[in-house]
Amino acid sequence: MADHAYREIITKAVCGKGKKFSQSAHTLTPTHKPSNILGCWVINHKYRTNYQKDAVVIEGTYDINTWYAYNNNTRTEVACETVSYRDKIRLTLRDKNLIADNVTCSVRPLQGPNCLEAKISSSGNKVMAQVEREFLVEVIGETKVTVQVEGDGLEEIDYDDDELEKELNGLDSELLTDEDE
Repeated sequence: MADHAYREIITKAVCGKGKKFSQSAHTLTPTHKPSNILGCWVINHKYRTNYQKDAVVIEGTYDINTWYAYNNNTRTEVACETVSYRDKIRLTLRDKNLIADNVTCSVRPLQGPNCLEAKISSSGNKVMAQVEREFLVEVIGETKVTVQVEGDGLEEIDYDDDELEKELNGLDSELLTDEDE
């Protein structure tokens, strides 16, 4: 093999990956004392990410809507509360050749926030909602890749300086005028 059979290429690539499943319990306070839970769902999920050396932190919010009956099951209402969360997702795969900390985080919810269970608290005036979520994160940054070059690798090119000088002397300098400058 020749001396120049390998090259180092700097490129953008996935330099880290991580995945996390989370469950959160939220306590909601409806306007009236609930007598029965009729339904519970999660909407308006928003989040942002922050990269930290060995992890990606996701901070977000979502609305929990709880449909409940009150007044001995004679009336219904929907209670809505916005809750926040913070998930730290450790990178299980990480490229040790990452060149700089200037990276982009790609986040994909594998399981968007979803209400598993909603029940009336033991005190009887609150609703306990159990919510699940799962995220996959990818860190994209500059890394160094080594590749093998087919053949002899680099080729030395010998330019004839006299030929270049002849071409430069053959240029018409009259084309440049004071108006062009």
